[in-house]
Amino acid sequence: MYLKRPAGGLAFCLFYLASCFTNKYVLSVLKFTYPTLFQGWQTLVGGLLLHVSWKLGWVEINLCSRSEILSWLPASVLFVGIIYAGSRALSRLPIPVFLTVHNAAEVITCGFQKFVQKEQTSHLKVCSVLFLLVATVCLPLCDTQFDPNGYLWALIHLICVGAYKVFHKLWKPSSLSDLDQQYINYVFSVVLLASASHPAGDLFSALDFPFLYFYRFHSSCCASGLLGFFLMLHTVKLKSSTTSGQYAAWSFLAKVITASLSPFFFVMTANVLTISCLVISGVGEALLVYTERTGT
Repeated sequence: MYLKRPAGGLAFCLFYLASCFTNKYVLSVLKFTYPTLFQGWQTLVGGLLLHVSWKLGWVEINLCSRSEILSWLPASVLFVGIIYAGSRALSRLPIPVFLTVHNAAEVITCGFQKFVQKEQTSHLKVCSVLFLLVATVCLPLCDTQFDPNGYLWALIHLICVGAYKVFHKLWKPSSLSDLDQQYINYVFSVVLLASASHPAGDLFSALDFPFLYFYRFHSSCCASGLLGFFLMLHTVKLKSSTTSGQYAAWSFLAKVITASLSPFFFVMTANVLTISCLVISGVGEALLVYTERTGT
């Protein structure tokens, strides 16, 4: 498949890989499993850097209409659900497994388009979505490292991602750009996660974290915040400079690279059935990319 804008696309893949690996390292290797603090820190860094970039004139953000900001808040709630549940799931599941469940969010968006909006859906797209669904349903049954809590959080993450995409399709902004939406997401997330850190018990539990004063924990947290911000910028830039099909192809490539390299850095036990589920999911997403490219 021919991919346009190789420099921007490869940079996107690099930041996707680095961000995913850094988050996995903090969550699984260092075992910093306090999502209100970790995700609150990431969104704080992202929000501050985006605000500074805006004030320096490097990016353009327009938040003129209060009504449009308020109308976007339901999406911001879903965004918090995505990053919170995703953090919980990634701390317990191998990266390829997490990405396989994450991909199944397309089942929700496709189902909404077909059964609610009554849109015409090609047989190839239905087939691709079925591949994603079958892989996600069968994976827990085959997983030798089965973790019920991990899969539960991954399911919540999947639902939030699907609902976020559906809301984005239904909501037709007149002035809010992708950066405007992300800025609102950052501000809302920081406020909500900071408020929830004490009731959730993360605020004081983190004081007993064994690596709290170690440089590798500090450097990893700093890297996660910076990488998340740059990944967001490159995602917005790639979306605006390519077609939806081209962006889908680059996103698919980034996931394949990340999933393929992760077993060399993080522990993962797999059997033939598990690998088969991962391959089926990959085939399903590849078909989805093809339908997006061809418009079928």
